[in-house]
Amino acid sequence: MRARGRARDVTVASNRSVVVIGGGIAGLATAGLLARDGHSVTLLEKNATVGGRTNTWEKDGFRFDVGPSWYLMPEVFDHFFRLMGTSAAEQLELVKLDPGYRVIFEEYREPVDIVGDRERNRRTFERIEPGSGRNFDRYVESARDTYAVAVEKFLYTNFETFSSFRTPAVLRRAGKLVRLLLQPLNSFASRYFSDPRLLRILGYPAVFLGSSPFQAPAMYHLMSHLDLTDGVYYPQGGFYRLIEAMARLAEDAGVTIVTGAEVTEVTTTTGGWLESSGRSGPVVTLATGVAYADAAGSAQTLDAEVVVSAADLHHTETALLPPELQTRPEKSWEKAVPGPGTVLVFLGVEGELPQLQHHTLFFAERWQDNFEAIYGPDAGVAERTSLYVCQPSVTDPAVAPAGSSNLFVLVPVPSDPGLGGEGDARVDEIAHNAIDQIAEWAGIPDLRERIVVQRAIGPRDFERDYHSWRGTALGLAHTTGQSAFFRGKNESARVGNLYYAGATTVPGIGLPMCLISAELVLKRLRGDRTDGPVAEPKA
Repeated sequence: MRARGRARDVTVASNRSVVVIGGGIAGLATAGLLARDGHSVTLLEKNATVGGRTNTWEKDGFRFDVGPSWYLMPEVFDHFFRLMGTSAAEQLELVKLDPGYRVIFEEYREPVDIVGDRERNRRTFERIEPGSGRNFDRYVESARDTYAVAVEKFLYTNFETFSSFRTPAVLRRAGKLVRLLLQPLNSFASRYFSDPRLLRILGYPAVFLGSSPFQAPAMYHLMSHLDLTDGVYYPQGGFYRLIEAMARLAEDAGVTIVTGAEVTEVTTTTGGWLESSGRSGPVVTLATGVAYADAAGSAQTLDAEVVVSAADLHHTETALLPPELQTRPEKSWEKAVPGPGTVLVFLGVEGELPQLQHHTLFFAERWQDNFEAIYGPDAGVAERTSLYVCQPSVTDPAVAPAGSSNLFVLVPVPSDPGLGGEGDARVDEIAHNAIDQIAEWAGIPDLRERIVVQRAIGPRDFERDYHSWRGTALGLAHTTGQSAFFRGKNESARVGNLYYAGATTVPGIGLPMCLISAELVLKRLRGDRTDGPVAEPKA
């Protein structure tokens, strides 16, 4: 693109060449949406298959999801698929889980099941804490109201203007929204309930946001609207069915997907004219494409008018750009707060495990101490810890041999690649302790003896496979200073036509947020500064 001598009106071209870095869910979504919008798109993925953290692993008839396993906010998936000219119902076979999940507490014998039905959950809360039904209604209504405002005004915006904050819907709630941003989630929930079981149920969604209920702002109590009212879903065949559908739709839209392509540099030129994001004018530096190593290790270049990195933001800024072009140089990351690391344990087990549901959460008695061990200044790994177990074979017989069970265990740990990866003694020890803990707390004394397939991976694997900053499994934690408009922009401040998508940029962590991040890039290229979702094509 040549530099022009004077300013002029700009109509953003809809047939530009685009390269997308990273074939995770955000990269696939971005590539697909931009191709549908008329751009010529090539997607480069470093690994042998697309999917990123949303991947799959098979052994001896067991098929495991390697990554996300909760299907929440179904309307976000529906919206994305409609933008791609189809629907979630056409692409996926979704099952609503009942119960949505089970909670097993270290110090209480009776587990608690949470379902996708508000009234049934109200009765559960009332049974655990008599007289709490009215507070349950108030809490859920607040969650529903906050969720609606977030979707309408904050999730689908690039915060390029202040229009989101000047609407009557936001101004009426301004005081409440400020309080929700400044107060921790656990403190907010404690105003409604006192039973430690209920506080843990209401606080655990912070973990899925890469934070803790003692750090995440109370704004995120909106998550309780999803599991206490809407419910939890599962795509039959596993979450890789979602990736397969998105890759298929992207290619149908014209995207060229290249795997085994490790991007090593975002190439740039000095001097040029910016014609995107609703802005125009001369800039010092423009992205011109990427350099990458192909599957054979040969150096390649790919020219493009627009570059979108759906890779880890820290890796993009510090490894793919020279220091003088980094919006967030290495030093700025010293103050950033990562989400947790994880040790993921995959278990193929003989026989059925009725003690566990599709999703089962194990909550330690020393709840706050457990989070301090992960997020505190002296981070470490407790022997008895809160953890999560997914057993998709309860819902989907295809993921395990007949009569067997498929378990995916997630143990939150500090975001430290030094803990190791697959085959390291520390990771194996964490997996060993988790198996014993599940056996004890769930009442499965012979669990270890029934395991026929076992694998464990850790933070070092996430660092190697996905360039994850500090080996975190999720991305930047959703603290007050790293949420909403504080999370940072999804475009480079120093390189024109360089954009970001994925969990490490706006709006944040989770599959729905990654889909929205792709749509925010689309809005940037269109120069669309509206608050809400992009209008869907007519059926």
